[in-house]
Amino acid sequence: MGHRAFIVQPGPAPPADVLFALHARRSAESVRSARELRPGTKVIVALTGTDLYRDVRVDASARRSLELADRLVVLHDGATAELAPGLRPKVHVVPQSAPAMRRLPPLGRSFEVLVVAHLRPEKDPLRTAQAARELGPESRVRVVHAGGALSARMRQEAQAEMRRNPRYLWLGEVPGWKARRLIARARLVCITSEMEGGANVLSEAVAAGTPVLASRIPAMRAILGADYPGLFPFGDTRALARLLRRAEEDARFLSELRRRCIAARPRVSPAREKAALRGVLAGLA
Repeated sequence: MGHRAFIVQPGPAPPADVLFALHARRSAESVRSARELRPGTKVIVALTGTDLYRDVRVDASARRSLELADRLVVLHDGATAELAPGLRPKVHVVPQSAPAMRRLPPLGRSFEVLVVAHLRPEKDPLRTAQAARELGPESRVRVVHAGGALSARMRQEAQAEMRRNPRYLWLGEVPGWKARRLIARARLVCITSEMEGGANVLSEAVAAGTPVLASRIPAMRAILGADYPGLFPFGDTRALARLLRRAEEDARFLSELRRRCIAARPRVSPAREKAALRGVLAGLA
C-alpha cells in the first residue's frame, strides 16, 4: 500500500506515524508509551484469541490498550461481541489470509490427519492423538503433529504420547514452507483449540482445499459456518473420534467437508485482507 513498515519488539514505542500493536497485553507498554510520549502517533491494536477470550477480562493492561487505541483489529466477524459496547465503533475485521495452495497427493499407506499447533494448553494439542486411540484396529488414521513445545512439561507429554500411541508422530517445530506442504498433503487438518483469534492454520487449510475438523469455538463458527459438519465440542475426545472415524469411512462426508472449506476461501483471500487493512488505515492521517 505504499507505506514503510518496520517491526520492533514490545517496549517503548519508536517514532512512527502509526503503531500497529499485535496483542493487547504483550504490547501494552508500546501502546502506553506511544499515547503518552508521542501523542501524534495513531495506535491500532490487533487482538489475538488470548486477548479476546481471556486477557481483556482479567488483565488491566490489556483493557487499557483497548481504551487507548484509535482502531481495534479482530480476525473474524464474531469477535466484536466479546468487547464492551463502547469499544465496538473502533473495531475493524481483518481476516487472516493465505494465498491459494496446490493440493498435493495424500499418502496412500495411511489416512494422514495433521495437527499444526505449538504445544501450549490453549491449543489442547494432544486431543487428536487421544481421539485416534479410540479408533479400532482396522483404522488407518495416523496423526502427524507439527509445532514446537513451549514448555518442558508439554514436550514430555508429547514424547510420552508417541511412546504409547503408535498412531501419533510429533515432528516438533518445522519451517513454514514444510507446514504448508503438510497441510496440502493431509487428508484432514484438526484444530482443537480452546480459543483462537483467527487461526492461520485454518486459513492455510482452506486455501489448500484440505478438509478441517475443529472445536466449536467462535472463530471456527465464524469462518467455517455455524452449521459446518466438522465441528465438535472443545475437549470432547469421543466426539472428535467419531468425526475421525466418519471422515475415514464415509467418502461423501469427507467430500462435503472439503466442499465447505473451499466455499470459505473468499473469507480468507489476500485481496480481502489487503482491502480490510486499507480500511483500518483510512482516515487516520
